[in-house]
Amino acid sequence: MSSQTQLAGGTTDVDALVRIERLNQEYAQRRPLTGVEFKVRALDDASLTIRRGATLALVGESGAGKSTLARCLALLERPASGKIWFDGNDLLKLRRRELFPLRRQIQLIFQDPASALNPRMTASEILAEPLAIHGEGTKAQRRERARELLDQVGLPAASENKHPLEFSGGQRQRLAIARALALQPKLLILDEALSSLDILNQDLILKLLTDLQAAYSLTYLHISHDLRLVSQFADEVAVMHNQRIVEQRATLDLFTFPAEIYTQELLAAMPSLESICAGRQA
Repeated sequence: MSSQTQLAGGTTDVDALVRIERLNQEYAQRRPLTGVEFKVRALDDASLTIRRGATLALVGESGAGKSTLARCLALLERPASGKIWFDGNDLLKLRRRELFPLRRQIQLIFQDPASALNPRMTASEILAEPLAIHGEGTKAQRRERARELLDQVGLPAASENKHPLEFSGGQRQRLAIARALALQPKLLILDEALSSLDILNQDLILKLLTDLQAAYSLTYLHISHDLRLVSQFADEVAVMHNQRIVEQRATLDLFTFPAEIYTQELLAAMPSLESICAGRQA
């Protein structure tokens, strides 16, 4: 009999790069007239796993807790309770100096690259900055690494002296991806990273992400509202509703035989090709 523990989505603890167990988070707010403080629950016993080298899509309505879960996983905020295991490390038990080398292994790519990139810095400076923070290489070596990163994401070397606002939307997202790759992470968290792009650029960025995943054994947590895209790129899908994960399964299984009523409602609301074409003709 195998000693491996079976986790969500059929993943074993040996396969999992990320394992989140019963994560809870809440925020304090005050009522506008009385000033009385109350708590708002953002995560409610949320649990999921992400296999090494796989893409997990996290879907659900706005306010379900998807971005809160991502921020906790990226160590941008500390949850109220629960466990976050990353590559065998219990992140919430580590001291700050122990977390520092692990932070580089988890990188975020946001929805709007224009607001995530410093408009006063050149592309080369943006890509060299995380290397400088982690004390890697000389200034010349960091600049050379920046050129390599630009090439990896399909941007010309001549763009190293451009500022973010001189790039198109798709190019800015490529630059954001290059910055996330600078520290050679194991996990990329993409928080609606494709939703601001047109369909052509979405497909191009998806191809780039697929190529990078194959080349560098990357693992993706991809937060998305677009089930059409999810069906194309995700190995597994986790469905979030009312601040908890209600279902995590292989993509084809979930789209074909959704177990939860909420998942069935999500898929039923997904626009068909016929309805999209009809809307464009109207």
